[in-house]
Parts: sequence; structure tokens; C-alpha cells
Amino acid sequence: MLTCRSQNHFMRYKFLLTIIISGFSIVSFSQTKLGEVACIYVTSPNLDSSVALYDKIGFTKIAFNSLPVPWVQVTDGSLLIMMRKDSVKYAGLTYYTNDLENTVAQLEKIGIQFTQKPKEGDPIKRYFFKSPDGLNIMLASNVGGFKQPTGITMLNMNPIALQSEDKYPNKECGAFGEFCHPVIDLNTSIEYWKKLGFEVKSQMNQPYPWAILSDGLMLIGLHQTKDFSYPAVTYFGLNTEKRVQELKQNGVTGFTEMMGKKNVVLKTWEGLHFFLFSMGM
Repeated sequence: MLTCRSQNHFMRYKFLLTIIISGFSIVSFSQTKLGEVACIYVTSPNLDSSVALYDKIGFTKIAFNSLPVPWVQVTDGSLLIMMRKDSVKYAGLTYYTNDLENTVAQLEKIGIQFTQKPKEGDPIKRYFFKSPDGLNIMLASNVGGFKQPTGITMLNMNPIALQSEDKYPNKECGAFGEFCHPVIDLNTSIEYWKKLGFEVKSQMNQPYPWAILSDGLMLIGLHQTKDFSYPAVTYFGLNTEKRVQELKQNGVTGFTEMMGKKNVVLKTWEGLHFFLFSMGM
């Protein structure tokens, strides 16, 4: 059972929202150390069922193919999610690049060790590695001509617009805030992500050490806590309880309350976690 119903977790998200709203600046999309397109990558044994669920939570299918294996891309305009048909569970961060070999060479120069490299004859070249805290990261050649979403996130959203639900990029979930995961030591993790081209946008030590980082393409949340044990896609918005009830009425299941009905976890049936948190605490 999650322990984030505690007062500490309440304080953590109150701090987070204050810093996000006041401290983030607009950044432009560009080539980063990892690539030109960033997405969350997840496997699913049934792509049709996954697409049907993501459609209900504000995502639209924008690309699909059956080669080299069936895959689908969905987006809400701010966040890109790639799903590959596979019965083996996997979730992580993926970057697509037009210059894979050079990108890999530069990362190896700064000490990144790849746990898996492509084999000769692989139709798509993929390199896998993990953060110090076990987050899966993959680099892949951008043979599909994939493009980075340019929609609004918590990084570049006008603070005034945050108070207007009709201006949320994702009407069902809210505004994308971070792809977060727990870390053992915040400072160690920050230095690692800095090597990958990320910059600290916000950092606090209360109610526990945490930080928000970005490379201009993706928002990463590092949380030195045991309140959760998995990576999660985090969205913020007003009236979360109301939006969750509407999602339930539309057939979405898998919700768990965190500190009451205003802050919930949605676990998709293929295993990806979404945090849906209310602002205005």
C-alpha cells in the first residue's frame, strides 16, 4: 500500500506546485545530448486495448505500424507515448535521434555504460542503459521520422492559464508536470542527469529531498523518498476529483486515492502509472 497519504507528502506537493508555477521558464525544443525526440516507452500485450484507454484519458493515436513489430504512438500534444506490442513488461524513457552512433559515442566518453546494444542486422538500432536508480533509458535511431510534441507543459505554461481548466493541454488529465521516479541519493542522481544534458529547474529539501530537471524535451522528477517505488507520469490540474469521476463514468478503472479523492494514482492495465494531482492545496 502507498504511504503517500502522509502529511509529508501533502507538503511535498504543495511545495512542488508553488515552485513549478513560479520557477519554470520557457525553453525551446532542440537537439539534446540524447536526441531530438523524447517519449515514454511502454510495452503492451494488446495495443488496441491500450489505445482505447489512452483515448479516454486525453491521448490521440498519431502513428502506427506493424514493422518490425506492431507499435503505436499516442500524444496529448504535450507528451508522446510509444507502445510496442510485447508480453514482457517494460516502461522507461526513450530518445530518438538522427545521429545515433555519434550520440552513443559521446555518451560513452562521459562514462555511460550500455546494458544492451543492437545486434548486426537489427532493423532498428537500440541502445539500453539505466540511471543509478534503475530507470530504463533507451536510445533509438529515428527511422520513422518521429517528431517532438510542441504543446504546453508545466514547464512553459502561463501561471494564469493553470487556473483555467479550459486551457489545459489535456482536458482529462491536466498539464504534464514530470516523469518522476524515486532515487536513493538526490545529489548523486542530479549529477548523473546533468551528464545527460539536464538542468535543475527546481530543488527542495522539504518534506524530503526532490528536484525537477529538464533538457528542453522531457521533464524529470527525482524524489528521495520511499512513498512510491515506480516511475510515474504526473499531471496537475484543478478539480481532479470531478475529472476522475468523469473518467470512471467513461469506463476508466485502476484508480487509487492518495491523501483523498483530490489526488489519485491511475495504473493503466499494461502497468504504466499516472499521478493526477490537484492544484490549489
